[in-house]
Amino acid sequence: MRDIGERKSWARWGFTLLALLLALWFQPPPAVAQEPPPRRNLLDMLFGGPRYERRYDRNDQYDPNQRYERRYYRDGSIVDVPTRPRNRSTGRAAAPPRPQAPVVPEAPEPVAKLETARQVLVVGDFMAGGIGSELEAAFATSPGVAVTERSDGSSGLVRKDHFDWPGQLPGMLDEVKPTVVVIMLGANDRQQMTTGDNAKEKFRSDAWFKEYEGRVAELVKVVTARKLPLLWVGLPSFQSPSMMADAATLNAIYRNQVEKAGGEFVDVWEGFVDEDGKFVITGSDVNGQQVRLRGSDGITFTKAGKKKLAFYVEKLVRRHLGEMASPDLVKLDGSNLPPLASLPPSPTGQTVPTHPISLSDPELDGGKDLLGAAPLPVIMMETPRDKLVKRGELPPAPAGRIDDYRVSGAAATR
Repeated sequence: MRDIGERKSWARWGFTLLALLLALWFQPPPAVAQEPPPRRNLLDMLFGGPRYERRYDRNDQYDPNQRYERRYYRDGSIVDVPTRPRNRSTGRAAAPPRPQAPVVPEAPEPVAKLETARQVLVVGDFMAGGIGSELEAAFATSPGVAVTERSDGSSGLVRKDHFDWPGQLPGMLDEVKPTVVVIMLGANDRQQMTTGDNAKEKFRSDAWFKEYEGRVAELVKVVTARKLPLLWVGLPSFQSPSMMADAATLNAIYRNQVEKAGGEFVDVWEGFVDEDGKFVITGSDVNGQQVRLRGSDGITFTKAGKKKLAFYVEKLVRRHLGEMASPDLVKLDGSNLPPLASLPPSPTGQTVPTHPISLSDPELDGGKDLLGAAPLPVIMMETPRDKLVKRGELPPAPAGRIDDYRVSGAAATR
């Protein structure tokens, strides 16, 4: 019985000791403020004492104004981790400061347009609307250029019942009187077409393409018949492989009809594909930075994409407009002319006559003969080059050089 009692006593002591060790093991670490970790002594290094690590911030520097929390890990390491300040009202850790938004430079203020400013008319579907808005921003500081955008987002050359471009464009030309016309259509034309005899033609059929070529030629003739420069912007690539193939086919029609009539086809295809010719959503903008160019639907453009699309057109528009597209052009009138300087009146009230001076008078630059009036001086002495070329004679070598084969006077007397 005594042995059994001793065994029970030892068991109680064992359970008590185990519970004490577990309580010490799971005890939460105390929070310390501005306390550097202790240094390891010789016994810690010999017998594997706890390892202390300093983890103050990203630069591993101790901040005296920062509060730190000491954390203990099962491998024996002790780490001081910076803690975030707590909100006094709620007691919770305060949220980290939000990063400040990048400072976007303000766009230049648009200048007043001249009464004689040249007009740029942009017509077409929703893609043409993006080109028109970005061209307005590009020429905002040019007083000699005004951009007018007349677009219908759902229009095209297939649905004349929705918007008839060959019938509406002449009135726009009479109203705006543009110097350059920009057209971009075709993104909405992948659908069934009704021909003149009320026949329903499916997309991609031979009859469909034949009728579509005639409508493109009709719209191009409206502009070229008035002797106006025409810029037809081609379709870009699309995310859908079928739409991408159809866009390439339609671009071939646009290029053929526009160049046949004397217009210019603006090819923007390479700006929205990668090196392998595949569609890209993110690419280089006009400044070479990687940005998102297309929308999530793989059809529309972002702000940067519209700006890049208009960049192709802007270069050709500036070429047609010439000096009028320069932002340095200013309007001179009575309000901004410099004051005219006048000479003081003569004290005697008499006008002093002066002799007229010819602008082509040679006396003005100190000479009497114009350039070329007198023959050039003749050089009588031949140069070493002339001797070498004409007679093959080389100039004598300097005395003492290795190729000096002349016999000295002392050696000649021997």
